[in-house]
Amino acid sequence: MADPAPVPPPADARRSFLTKLMAMVGGGLATLTPVAAGVWMTLDPLRRKSSAASFLPITKLESVPDDGLPRQFPVIADRNDAWTGFAAEPIGAVYLRREQGSDTIEAVSATCPHAGCFIELDKRDRCFRCPCHNSVFTLDGGIVSPSPSPRTMDSLECEVRDGRVAVKWENYYSGIAEKVARP
Repeated sequence: MADPAPVPPPADARRSFLTKLMAMVGGGLATLTPVAAGVWMTLDPLRRKSSAASFLPITKLESVPDDGLPRQFPVIADRNDAWTGFAAEPIGAVYLRREQGSDTIEAVSATCPHAGCFIELDKRDRCFRCPCHNSVFTLDGGIVSPSPSPRTMDSLECEVRDGRVAVKWENYYSGIAEKVARP
């Protein structure tokens, strides 16, 4: 007796396999797009380069009196925070000082190098004081001993062009003796 001839699978089974294969390929492609977008969004802030310090306009030269007493001015710039951009926002403050008859401007950061608090000008005693931990600085930013601050106030590069004062703005790490710029 001869073996019976193999019975081919029904046509429905072959169509069912192709349907299942196409559903898996379609589902994989549909899943790939949101997964790739999620990975891109997660890694996006890491691939961005931090901007190097740049000169930011602060004020007009005539806004800085030439009496040798520092004046505080806000530093305004566009800022990006991870995925969000903020236009023309205060990012810090500087003290600008000009001696009598001079067009040269001295600039120091208004952030205390000890703990990062904002430093206040004490006009009566002609010095800077940090309200957080009692650090005291001279009008040119030097330390008045004893002081918990590990270094002098952070001086900033300053230039005057066309009657406008610009400062090379940088934030520095607080609490350390070296003046190290934050990225």
